[in-house]
Parts: sequence; C-alpha cells; structure tokens
Amino acid sequence: MPAPRNVYIAVVGVGGVGKAFISQLEALSQRLSHRRPPINISLILVSRSSQILLSESYRSLSFSTWESDLASSKQPVLPIPDLVEYLATAPEKAILVDNTSNQNVADCYPQFLRRGISIVTPNKKGFSSDFALWQDVFAAAANGSGSGGYIFHESSVGAGLPVLSTLKELVETGDEVARIEGVFSGTMSFLFNSFMPVGGGGGQFSAEVKKAKELGYTEPDPRDDLNGLDVARKLTILARLAGLEVESPTSFPVQSLIPKELESCSSGDEFLSRLPEFDGEMDKLKEEAAREGKVVRFVGSIDVAKKDVKVGLEKFDASHPIAALKGSDNIISFYTKRYGSNPLIVQGAGAGGEVTAMGVTGDLIKVLQLLH
Repeated sequence: MPAPRNVYIAVVGVGGVGKAFISQLEALSQRLSHRRPPINISLILVSRSSQILLSESYRSLSFSTWESDLASSKQPVLPIPDLVEYLATAPEKAILVDNTSNQNVADCYPQFLRRGISIVTPNKKGFSSDFALWQDVFAAAANGSGSGGYIFHESSVGAGLPVLSTLKELVETGDEVARIEGVFSGTMSFLFNSFMPVGGGGGQFSAEVKKAKELGYTEPDPRDDLNGLDVARKLTILARLAGLEVESPTSFPVQSLIPKELESCSSGDEFLSRLPEFDGEMDKLKEEAAREGKVVRFVGSIDVAKKDVKVGLEKFDASHPIAALKGSDNIISFYTKRYGSNPLIVQGAGAGGEVTAMGVTGDLIKVLQLLH
C-alpha cells in the first residue's frame, strides 16, 4: 500500500474567514485521513498581526485548542523571510493560506512560490496591485510559467462563487470573452437594493449607508466601500485573466460615491454624520432613473475588445438580472462568443466568512490534487 502523504499548512490571518477556514480544514483533514492512500494534514502555524503560534517540530497544532494557545503564545512574530525559510524546510510540501488583506505578504508571494511553497488566498492585493507583481507571481508558480509552488485565489473575487474558475475555463477552452459585467460588492449590492428596490420605495442614501454599517455589511469606515476601490481590484483581476494588461486598479475610471467635501473627514463616524447633507444628489439620480422605468446599481464592466474597464453607477431596466438582485448577492455575467446574447451568469452570496472560507478550502483541495 502506498505510504501516506504529509502536507504542512500555515494559516496567516485568523479573523472571520481564517476561523471558518480552520474549522473547514479540520473536517477536511478527517476525511483525507481515511482516503487510500491517506493524506495527513498538519496545521503547523497560525498567526495574526501581533501573535504567532508555530510548531518548531512540524508536528500538528491542536485543532481544538489553537485559539487559546495562540492567545497565550509568547513566540516572537516571524518576519516574512523567516516564514519562507520555516515553510521551505518543512519535511514535505508546505502550503501558505493567506487570509489577510496585507500588501506586504502579497508582495512576497513570488519568494514563497520560488521555494516550492504553494499558496491559497482570498487576498486581492497579490493579483490587483502593479501588473509587475502579477507577472512575477505567475512566472514563479507551477500553474503559471514557473516550476515553484501552485497558487490559487478563487475567493479574491465573489467569495466562494466560482467566478475565476468559470472565466479561466472559458478562456482555456478557446471561447472568446467579449464582455464581463456585474455587481461585485456585497456591500454595494445591499446598499442599492435597499436604496432603490424594484417597484419603488427605499430610504435616503445616507440612512441606507448607516443601516448597512449597523448590519455589518460595510467596513468600519464606510468610505472604504464607497470609494469603489474594492470593486476596482476585482475588475483588475478579471480583466487580467481575460487577457488585458491592466496596470493597476487606479488605471481606469472608478466612480467614488464619497462627496468631495467629505473625503477629508477624520473618522467614519464624522463622515456618516455629515452624509445626509448630500442626499439631494442621490435623490436626483433615483428620480431620474424612476422616470425612465429603471433602477440605479453600482456595477463594474469590462469590454475586452475595446480594452475598456470601468466601475460606477449605471441604470438598468427593472427586468434586468442586475436589477432583480436580492440582499447582498453578487451577480457576474460573462458575454462570450459561445453563449451569444444570453450570458453565462454566476450569482449568489459574494461575502461572508463561511462562503469565503469555502472558496479557500476548495483551492486547497486543488493544490492537494496537484501535489503528487
């Protein structure tokens, strides 16, 4: 009988997504231990920005006590080069699970990959920052043009929805992607579905932003959602996968919904308290759309042939799939040669710890299948 394989996992970032991932990893490791031949998963490192818990012997940490063990750990936090070295010297293959949104970690992906360490991550910054970093990552990765570790980032767009894998398959099977369009932010989806529901109604824009924040749909400072940059990062990733050399998320038009006068507010609370002063502008947009029998939504679109990428407010007929979205769902439409005028649509929850972690776990399974 073939000997069991051992795989060593390091998890950086243990907030909502990280916790959900470790819980899913525990269940996965139990299933894999009963496979023939078995795969033994060892969780050897968990860390947050100020604390780390690592196994110096590479024996697995406890799935049941990792949280309290991390909270009481006095181990010094590893600088990134030391983390690369620690994983590169594991007894067998190591995988880095980066659940942060940290640019410094993302900048070092090529170093990990070149040492044979695979990466799975929802961190958009490794794939939407300078085009040079994107090139370096895939020049090093075994699923790029390199011979290092593998890298997958399904959850960087649409949480657990199969958005990137769908686009990759369209491209790799030779379909011609003409246009990609959709609602890419759970926050913006919730906000505009509440502000201007199909059939009329909805509150004032500032009240809906406040409600979205209270329900946990926005960042602590809602300006981090309203500036459109989160959506721009997702569009950058999709455009690059579709073959466009987009330089960065600020290299194309992105409409910010932050009134100029409020950009310099010192806090999110100050911003929210002053936002009602500007409700008139959004009310005007709403009335204009209603007169045309349409609704306003915050969308991203990529015209592949024209190499045109943009993010901002657009009007849609009430019968359009984008208008009919509910809650905080995402919807992404792929218009291609094969699918003609009826796009291939991916729709569902595009945010949340469990579904984002599911995308990360799915990517981990892909890596495990590739690591013979």
